[in-house]
Amino acid sequence: MSARRTLIAGNWKMNCLAADATALAGGLAAKLKAAGDVNFEMLVCPSAILIPVVAEAIAGTGMQLGGQDNHANEKGAHTGDTAAAQLKDAGCGYAIVGHSERRTDHAETDAVVKAKGAAAQTNGLVAVVCIGETEAQRDAGQTLEVNGSQIAGSVPDGSTAANTVIAYEPVWAIGTGRTPTSAEVQDVHAYIRAELAKKIGQDEADKTRILYGGSMNPGNAKELLALADVDGGLIGGASLKVDDFWAVAESA
Repeated sequence: MSARRTLIAGNWKMNCLAADATALAGGLAAKLKAAGDVNFEMLVCPSAILIPVVAEAIAGTGMQLGGQDNHANEKGAHTGDTAAAQLKDAGCGYAIVGHSERRTDHAETDAVVKAKGAAAQTNGLVAVVCIGETEAQRDAGQTLEVNGSQIAGSVPDGSTAANTVIAYEPVWAIGTGRTPTSAEVQDVHAYIRAELAKKIGQDEADKTRILYGGSMNPGNAKELLALADVDGGLIGGASLKVDDFWAVAESA
């Protein structure tokens, strides 16, 4: 049995107004508190503007809070951006960096992601570093090569199991309902752990949580979470409904 504590993380993306966020976070927090001693950690990552609202809704329940992105710089003339220190100050313990939507919409490179991850870690946040191949890369047989390259280029130097989580998100499976087979997921996760070992050492790599993030839902969560190198999920759509997200967590 792995000593890695399962992490069920919800990426709310650009969804929810304050009332929705309060209801969603509050509903999940109530379930988590009522469940008592659970074998998983639950994390929600709302839009930056909703972080204070969600922090209030989950206070004292053991639910973790994270940001969806942070700037690489400590502060300064970066209109529209959020500093890692600001996330920490608002009650966050985690920050997602390098999500495929940021890599695509904002042309973020591995180097940018690495710098953002380092800033998150420096400010006491756990960096959730996202990697994953596109459909074209997958069809070209480049899945392992792409993920290995992104591990090498996106994971900050000096990363440890304590300040880093890796999220493997096959881009072609996000929000599409398509998922790789369980065997394919396990193969990629095992490869990622091996590549991570080259970067941070085998011992730390063995302790680092690697999440799966391509359309995980209540229907497939149990099978995916049972895989040897899958230590949780980074969940999009299913994290926006209390019952669906809780069902995924219960699968752990």
